Parts: sequence; C-alpha cells; structure tokens
Amino acid sequence: MKAIAIKEFGGIDQLHLIEVPTPKPTSQEVLIEVVYTAVNPVDWKIREGMLKERLPHHFPLILGWDVSGIIAAVGNDVTHFKPGDAVFAYCRKPVVQWGTYAEYVTFEAENVAHKPKNITFAQAAAIPLVGLTAWQALFDVAKLKKGETILVHAGAGGVGSFAIQFAKHIGAHVYTTASKANHDYVKQLGAEHAIDYKQGFVDAIKKLAPQGIDVVFDCVGGETLEESSKVIKKGGRLVSIVSKPDPALEDQGIHTGYVFVRPSGKELTEIGHLIEQGKVVIPTIQEMPLKEAAAAQEKSRTGHTQGKIVLKVR
Repeated sequence: MKAIAIKEFGGIDQLHLIEVPTPKPTSQEVLIEVVYTAVNPVDWKIREGMLKERLPHHFPLILGWDVSGIIAAVGNDVTHFKPGDAVFAYCRKPVVQWGTYAEYVTFEAENVAHKPKNITFAQAAAIPLVGLTAWQALFDVAKLKKGETILVHAGAGGVGSFAIQFAKHIGAHVYTTASKANHDYVKQLGAEHAIDYKQGFVDAIKKLAPQGIDVVFDCVGGETLEESSKVIKKGGRLVSIVSKPDPALEDQGIHTGYVFVRPSGKELTEIGHLIEQGKVVIPTIQEMPLKEAAAAQEKSRTGHTQGKIVLKVR
C-alpha cells in the first residue's frame, strides 16, 4: 500500500510517499480501507520530533490518527463489524508508526464506530480526534452540567467548534474567544458571546460574567492558560489540552485537569448519534489530496484554519 511517512524527524521535506506491506488485522482488530484522513497539529509536532520523548515510535513512521473509510476485513473475534461497513475512528496506537496517512490501517474494533449516515467520508474524517478531545474534556474531566457557564478558547478551531456545540447541547451558557472574522461562525455553532482574542478576554469576561465562569476549556496554552484562572469562580474548573494547569490553583479553589485524548468507540458512537439527529453539525472542512500532506501540515501550523483540513486518500 501507499503511505505518507517520515524516516527521521524534521521539516516538511521529511514527508515521503512510500510503499509498505498492507497490514493484517489481529483477532480483535479490523482492517480499514482509508477514504479520508485528517490533519491535526499533533501530526506536525510528531514530524518535528516535539513529542519523541513522550510517545514511543518507530521509523518509518506513518503519520495521522483520524480515519474514515470502509471495513476491508475483520479479525476472528470481531462480531459488530463486517466488510463493507462505513466507519470512522481515532487510531492512536501505543507505538506511533502505523498511522492513517495510508491506504489501509488496522485498529481495535472496540475503538471504531459506524460512520453517521447523514455525512460524507470527508466530514467523518474531521471528527474523531477533535470530537473525542472536546467530549472527554467537557464531560469526563470538567463534568460540565446543564445551566453552567463555560468559556471555550479558540472556538473556531477543530476542537473548539465541537466543544461549543456539545456544551450548548447539554444546556450550558457558552462564551468563546475567536478572531473577529470568526465571530459569526462561532455564534452559529451556539456561542452566546464571542470575544476577540486579540483584545484580551479577562476584562471582557469580567464585564459579561462578573460572578465568574464555571468551566474554562483551554485549547491555546501559554499566556491564555495562565490568565484563565482570573475569570473562574471559586469551585470552578480549568481544563487544558495543551499543558497541565498550575497545580497551585487547587489551593485557590479552582479544580484543574489536563486531557490527552484517548480512543473510544463508545464515545465516538454517542457523538455520531448527535450528528445523525442534527444536534451537532460538522465544522468547516478544507479538502486536499494526500500527496499535498506537506502543504496541509504547513497550513495547520499557522493555527488560523477554520475547522479542519482533511486529506483524500481514495
């Protein structure tokens, strides 16, 4: 099969189209014929070696963790999928090597979900990593509840756009930061208040919600993460997907959490049901061919894409 891989860490010039054997599923895995994959910031961070101390890896390393495609074969113990089923999944394995920038990928059947019937393969590929990240941050870690307030940083991004919709769906009051050009977009997704991140959010939130916010979901890190505690009410929660919040905040009555998304077929199925019911819409997608993976990663690296970039494999 063909795949986009790297043989060593470095710049986009390390991305090469290679031929490797088509993998075979174990007894509890499925073989997915990849129709689309998606580009996430973690892809170029892995390529550049930024996560080499954190994630076990082997070369040649095929990048990519998102997939939408068709079941080509199933392992002997798999009963809930059959060849021909349309599926999607977040395919992060314990060792980073066999990713989804490829014509085929194997993955544990329990962490794969049927593709929602009302969306395309391109749209489905844009969901798993960002959808599960938002879901796990809001519900597994922050325990967001109906009637609470939440500030979502970078609401126009892949993760943020799902977080806004999930929060709105359960009845939370949503604030978000985004560039001025994306304010209409995030409000369409369900945000009641959009704040221009260039103007600073602390003063804006203190005017809009002087009593403080219940939950802040950080997708930016750095100064944004550091400043976020200033707008959280006592007993509130600060969850980041970029880095771990300052543990000292716990002494100030602010509960903290950090999320590194994990695969989950069960949660992805729940997200799929919301999409089929029309309660969650797919963020904007930009489609590019697999051979343009380098350009796609460079576009992702700017940090100013609206929604998600997907790569067409077939």
